[in-house]
Amino acid sequence: MAAPPITLGIDLGTTSVKAALLRAAPDEPSGFAVLASCARAARAEAAVQCVLFCFQGREQDVSRILQALHECLAALPRQQLQSVVGIGVSGQMHGVVFWKTGQGCEWIEGGITPVFEPRAVSHLVTWQDGRCSSEFLASLPQPKSHLSVATGFGCATIFWLLKYCPEFLKSYDAAGTIHDYVVAMLCGLPRPLMSDQNAASWGYFNTQSQSWNVEILRSSGFPVHLLPDIAEPGSVAGRTSHMWFEIPEGTEVGVALGDLQASVYSCMAQRTDAGLEVEESTVYSRMIQAAVQQRDTHLTITPTVLGERHVPDQLASVTRISSSDLSLGHVTRALCRGIVQNLHSMLPIQQLQEWGVERVMGSGSALSRNEVLKQEVQRAFPLPVSFGQDVDAAVGAALVMLRRHLNQKES
Repeated sequence: MAAPPITLGIDLGTTSVKAALLRAAPDEPSGFAVLASCARAARAEAAVQCVLFCFQGREQDVSRILQALHECLAALPRQQLQSVVGIGVSGQMHGVVFWKTGQGCEWIEGGITPVFEPRAVSHLVTWQDGRCSSEFLASLPQPKSHLSVATGFGCATIFWLLKYCPEFLKSYDAAGTIHDYVVAMLCGLPRPLMSDQNAASWGYFNTQSQSWNVEILRSSGFPVHLLPDIAEPGSVAGRTSHMWFEIPEGTEVGVALGDLQASVYSCMAQRTDAGLEVEESTVYSRMIQAAVQQRDTHLTITPTVLGERHVPDQLASVTRISSSDLSLGHVTRALCRGIVQNLHSMLPIQQLQEWGVERVMGSGSALSRNEVLKQEVQRAFPLPVSFGQDVDAAVGAALVMLRRHLNQKES
């Protein structure tokens, strides 16, 4: 009897890189089992040199992201990596990295395993980038999309570079998210492929026609040759061009997914589930313990220090302050409540009920590690709530490829 297939999932997050190995497990309620997983801090924040945006720019060093990825894979069982039949990749949406076709990486063969290292590659400009002011965004053409354009969106960043650093763009002829880059390098793609999930996160993408707003962009002088080709989520982008950490050459690699979609996919068992993801932040165990003991508070914290994309001028505030509500427990409880209430305001229970949602699935490392956030989610949403694992996006990316493989075998 053949061994159950194994797939590898990779998630390239803002602060960490995660990997997970999955195998089919028909006897499990989920239909799969996580064989092994690993997470490594990326520590990739890069110094921004251009004085025009040194205070607002948020960039990461791609070589450090790849180093964390290689450390993750090196920690996984070699024998299980040898049995991998598919690789799924997800990562932080909205951001953009540039590279030169055919020179984006170099495969190094001399070590224990072949690895690829970046060559003609820019820094990653992340989703947190703030160089595009409200005035600059207002000067851009109106997109034909369900999303407004915001700072940190790939197309907005390219528009900004076109205006203030045009010589920079002349050095590159390809662009994508960081996970699009990894897929392109693994497969040796001549042009980057991008799922509609990531394309929508860049702005100027019409999800109904599944196409970029090419005419709108071209008429504004946008370098449309940098826009990746579009592929369907769950489809295969290509096959590995080298053996990689015991994974055989020729292994299928899926088109890169958004981290939010992959996280939700990992824990949704029914179409009537709704996904809620909260990313990890710096939360100390003492703060959490104090807030667990403090079950309620009158203190109110609106935690939108950087505003929201839909209301960029809504900044943070603290109200209903009294001397009795200033302990560590009160402040942490109020902060966690404010985070959840901010999410709830964007997706109120009435809307969920209209859509027929019967359960909320919580994912993200902040939720998995913070009991207070879990309590506040259960308080805010009067529906059954379940919580996922700490490697949800990596699991979701692997699960997409696992189910694809199983469906192919059945057909």
